[in-house]
Amino acid sequence: MIYIMNTYGYLGVCFLIAVENIFPPIPSEVILTFGGFMTTYTRLTVPGVIIFSTIGSTIGALVLYRVGMELTPEKLEKLTKGKLFRVLGFEKEDVEETVGWFEKYGKKAVLFGRCVPIIRSLVSVPAGMAQMQIPLFLTYTIVGSTVWNIILVSLGAALGASWETVLVYLDRYSFVVRMLLIIGGILLFVRYIKKNKIFPF
Repeated sequence: MIYIMNTYGYLGVCFLIAVENIFPPIPSEVILTFGGFMTTYTRLTVPGVIIFSTIGSTIGALVLYRVGMELTPEKLEKLTKGKLFRVLGFEKEDVEETVGWFEKYGKKAVLFGRCVPIIRSLVSVPAGMAQMQIPLFLTYTIVGSTVWNIILVSLGAALGASWETVLVYLDRYSFVVRMLLIIGGILLFVRYIKKNKIFPF
């Protein structure tokens, strides 16, 4: 990643952030903080890195939004009739309720979710499933991504050669988020087991 950024500058930053949005395991924290550090010894500027990283974030978000749009009601119905969904206890109504909840309450999740590791990428999928209006989706995505990018790029530039210090704290932040997601997933799984009485006990 560092080689790409050093070689291609702004375009490298844009490309890596776009890929990071589609494949969450690639850490935006490293890309953005190192991008900020690069502004201290190259011709790259903080505003430039922020702008191109935001463009990359938007491109990646649109790809996942499109993936969500492809999950039409017909495809969702087919998925819910699959063996995996039956084993886990999911029903068609559960998926419809999830999409309905997102339509009513979850739109702001696109805005705030852009500042949360892991969720910042995945939140685009339910937005596409719920057919969230493109202008609104783009607005929330751009605003949320810009805030996240400004914070990390600025920290990288301020810390200079010590930019990796930021990663220590971001790792803790990401760990908390992961634990909350895991706990939430376990609670949902238990709820579905009880609801559908999968096990006799």
